[in-house]
Amino acid sequence: MGVNIKPLSDRVVIEPLPAETKTASGLFIPDSAQEKQQKGKVAAVGSGKKDHDMTVKVGDTVLYGKYSGTELKLDGKDYLIMREDDILAIV
Repeated sequence: MGVNIKPLSDRVVIEPLPAETKTASGLFIPDSAQEKQQKGKVAAVGSGKKDHDMTVKVGDTVLYGKYSGTELKLDGKDYLIMREDDILAIV
C-alpha cells in the first residue's frame, strides 16, 4: 500500500474504502443514493507530537467523521489527510 507521501506531526493519510453498493438484505443501492463512506485504510502515518505517540499504524481500518479531513488525489487514487484526533475508532 506504499504511498509516496509522508504526513507531518499527528497527521494520517487514509484511503477511503468503496461505498456500499448492496444492502444487508441484498438490495442494490443506485449511485445517486450512495452515501460517502466513513471507513478507510491507513496508508501513511506521521511521527506524532513530542508528547503524543501515534495510536494508528499503516494498514489499520478506521472510522472517521463524515466531514473530516482534506481530500487529495495522488497517482489516480483518492486519499484523505486528517489529524489522528479526527479518527473515531479502529475497526
